[in-house]
Parts: sequence; structure tokens; C-alpha cells
Amino acid sequence: MIDKRIKQLRNKFNRFNIDGYIVPKNDEFFSEYAVVDRLKIISNFSGSAGLAVVLRKNNYLFVDGRYTIQAQQQSGKQFKIIEIHKFLPHKIIKNLTLGFDPSLLTRKQLNVYFGNSLMLKQINKNLIDEIYKEKSSKTKTFFSLNNKVAGETFKSKLNKIRNILKLNKADYLFVSAPENVAWTLNIRGSDNPNSPIPNCRLIIGKDKSLFLITQKEKVLKIIKDKKLSQKQIINPSKFKNLIKELKGNKFVIDSLSCSVINENIIKSKFHIINIDDPCYKLKSIKNSSEIKHMINAHIEDGVALTKFIYWIKNINKKKITEIDSQNKLEKFRKLNKNYLFPSFNTIAGTGSNGAIVHYRASNKSNKTIKKSDIFLCDSGGQYKFGTTDVTRTICFSKQKNSIKDIFTKVLKGHIAVATTNLKKFNTGKKIDARARHFLKKDGLDYAHGTGHGVGFFSNVHEGPQSITKINTVKLEKGMIVSNEPGYYKKGHYGIRIENLVYIKKINKKLNFENLTLAPIEKDLINFNLLTYREKNYLFQYHLNVYSKISKFLNNNERKWLASLI
Repeated sequence: MIDKRIKQLRNKFNRFNIDGYIVPKNDEFFSEYAVVDRLKIISNFSGSAGLAVVLRKNNYLFVDGRYTIQAQQQSGKQFKIIEIHKFLPHKIIKNLTLGFDPSLLTRKQLNVYFGNSLMLKQINKNLIDEIYKEKSSKTKTFFSLNNKVAGETFKSKLNKIRNILKLNKADYLFVSAPENVAWTLNIRGSDNPNSPIPNCRLIIGKDKSLFLITQKEKVLKIIKDKKLSQKQIINPSKFKNLIKELKGNKFVIDSLSCSVINENIIKSKFHIINIDDPCYKLKSIKNSSEIKHMINAHIEDGVALTKFIYWIKNINKKKITEIDSQNKLEKFRKLNKNYLFPSFNTIAGTGSNGAIVHYRASNKSNKTIKKSDIFLCDSGGQYKFGTTDVTRTICFSKQKNSIKDIFTKVLKGHIAVATTNLKKFNTGKKIDARARHFLKKDGLDYAHGTGHGVGFFSNVHEGPQSITKINTVKLEKGMIVSNEPGYYKKGHYGIRIENLVYIKKINKKLNFENLTLAPIEKDLINFNLLTYREKNYLFQYHLNVYSKISKFLNNNERKWLASLI
């Protein structure tokens, strides 16, 4: 199937006078979980990030360190797999003309990936869609968040944004990232499979003008809520006409999500100011209502996950597979009336599958969970007004000391992050080194960041803050990040421990406070490697888990959880 599609694509090269074609992962809204996954259509690769270049004779798939094993398994027969942090496309592909769809790539992406060593040719139709077109789904309407839940009215948010525009002497902001539109207007939708994000865009003028760019049938419910007029709803096909009619000189665009085609339309009339879309920073600092609802969502999620861990360790006596396990976890989550759907595809990997960082069980790869295996489960939920993400590594029998030692070093890194002095270590870059410290002493490491930002009833991955080797965004009160160091031995096992944490101010000091409430696997810990402070942290953490969720458990689950304190 993939061979046939690659051949069909290559047959189009002469028509457009190109030597190759660029296929990004994202759709035109730059969503992480796009409904139309053109990269998978052409390469069979299903990871959440990647870029393919199909040439006349060779094909390249560029992925980050999380996906090298998965990409090799899914696409290695037809594509050469390249780790993008080691070799950018322009380092490998030279002196060729590559075609691209200008609605799917930003100027920034093109500059970083392809530099000046290649000729890039805009093709205003998507060549993958000509080969294989996904069936269009039904129109899904948007809905409003209650102001009490959002913690701030959309008019208040617009005032903040307009003040930033005035400060920068800008006339308009083009909000092209749908999650930023959702945050600004206090709206949500059902356009994406794992997040309640409405696919739409927004233009905010410094002079009170406001235009929501989407199909009118999607916004029938919110027009009334937001007191918007019909003239403020612009069909995407009329975007060019709207830009022509706007008065002013200066526009702010988002370099992360404004496509080349939309940037060119705006540039034809306006001067572009080089500042970040202010929504990212404003959205990253959660208000007290958002934090309160996230805390409640994590209590509900913690109950489901704790029930699942108890079941898989103590109750389940049958042979179960990875798919069985993730279905069972989903059943536990569905017991809660506030649970909506997963915040990403569950990663349930046993033994060697656990070493694939973002593994997804399929009928082909599905393994039976053996008693001798260690089992990695990374999952999350979208609840009414809350987003969760949690990883636990679980064992079912006594493990080798070498495995316990590595798990304990991952745990020590996890605790080091959780107990960070945020006055001293105030960026993700500084904290990332703390998480890796104990592994690196033994020459070990992991090929992913230590943590990502998380949205409020939004995307599970949402910046600008994160805990990585390169992120320099200052961490502030109200921000939420994941804390997830790990270690992966190819062909053997994977270990990861992940909690979500938020930044809380106590006595004028900023601290990480755990949101996630689920037990950490004590049967994998070598307690001789833990300091008194680390043992006390673990005791306090499990005591807190017990105090928050025990009343929602049955007697046997409660007794088991109490035994872990």
C-alpha cells in the first residue's frame, strides 16, 4: 500500500518540475493530533511528530529521539530514518527542488529544516490529498466555557491582548493557533481526536475589532453567548478579502502556526512585527479557578488509575494483553461521569515494547503481559474542565537488582525535579539537568525532554514552558508542567515516572505542587539508594495520595494503598 502511494506521488513530480515533496505531520491548523494525518498516509508512521521528504529514488523520515525505534518498525522498509536533532534535512538533501503545500508549513519551519541549500516550490494543492483523501467528517459545533470555570471573561482577556498590541504599536494580531483562540474566547469544540479544541482562527484589532475565521454553522451556539454579529464570522475562503479591507499598517503573526500561505496574504498589505503571539504566555499562567478544576480532575483520574494498578497487580489472574490493559484502564476512567475521552493515545508497553518511548499497541504488535516483564503505562484523560497525563512503570514479580537500581535513579531524578528550589532553578533548562543527574553518573540518559507544559481542558502538550535541555522560559506561578524522566533499554524494557505539577506560591516561595495522585511502584525501588529526604518525600507523597482518594476506593483497594505509605 505504501509502495503504491509513494509511486503515485513520484509520478506527479514531472508535472510540477520538482525532485521531491515535503510531507509534515500537522494539518493546516498545526494541531498535534490532526484528523487528517498525511504523514501516516505516505509513510505508515503514526507518531505525533515527524517530517517526510519523498525523493525520486530515496525517502527520508525525520523524527526525534522518542520515535526512532517506532519509525524504524513502521516505515524503515521504505524510508531512511533520521534523528532530526542530529541531522536537519538540509544537511542530507542538497541541490534539489522540493515541492511543498504552503498551508501546512510555516516560514520558520522552512528556514530551520531546509535553509538556503534547497530550492523550495510552493504547490497550492496537496499532492497527498490527490492520492488518498480522508472522508470529511460531520460539522461539529463549538461551545462556550462558563466564566466561573474559565476564571476570567473573554472581554478581560481581549483587553489584555489589546494593551500588548498598543504597547508594541501593532494594529492587529492574527491568532492562528486554535488553542489560543479557544483560550481567548473561552470556547471549546470537538474538531480534534484528543483535545477539546475548535479548529478556527481569530483576528484581534487594537481598536475593538474582532473577526472569528470559521464556518458559520460551527458557531451558531457561541454567537449568542459572545454577542458576536454575523459580520464578525468570516468564512476561511474569504480570509484574503478580509485582509484587503482592514485598515492599518502593522500585524503580529504567530511564527509557530501561521502558514506560509496566510503569512503571504498578510504581508501583501501589512508590515509584520516580530513578536510572539501573547496568548501563549497569558494562557500558560493558570488562574485560581483553572488550578482548582485541574486539582479536581486529577483526584478523579487518580482514583481510576489507582483502581487499575491495584487490579493489574493484585486481582487480574488471567493472561492479558497490552490492548486488554488499556481497555480496562479506559473502563475505570469511564466510571466517572465527568470523564470525556483520552487526552492522547494510551501507551501500554510491556517488556521490549516499553522501550519504544511513544509506543502504541496494535493488533500486530500486541503482547501478552508476562509476570516477569515490567510494564510501562502512559495515559491521560480529558475531563469536564481538566486535562491529565500520568505514567507509571509496574512490575509483577521480583526484578533484577540492575533494573531496580535504574528505576531508583529515575525516581531520584523525578524527586529532584519535584523538590526544585524554583528561585535558584527557574527555567526548564536548569531543571532538566537535575532530572538526568543520577542516570548520567552511570553514563545513562533518555532521548526526550523531562517535561512539557499542559493546557487547561485543552492540549496535553502546550507551551511555551517545558523542562528540556534548551527551554529558557522563566517558570512562574500558575504554570503546569509534567515531570517525567525515564530510561529505555532497547529490546528489553522501558521505565518512566510521570506526574503533572503546578507552580504554587507559599510564604513568598515558589514550589512545585503535585497534581497527579497515584501510587509509585515501590516493588521496583532499591531503598538503599535513597537519601532520608527522598524516602520522606515518597512517604509524604503516598500519604497525600491516600488522604485525597482513599474514600473513593473499596476496602481492599484502600488497604493496599495504605500499605504503600
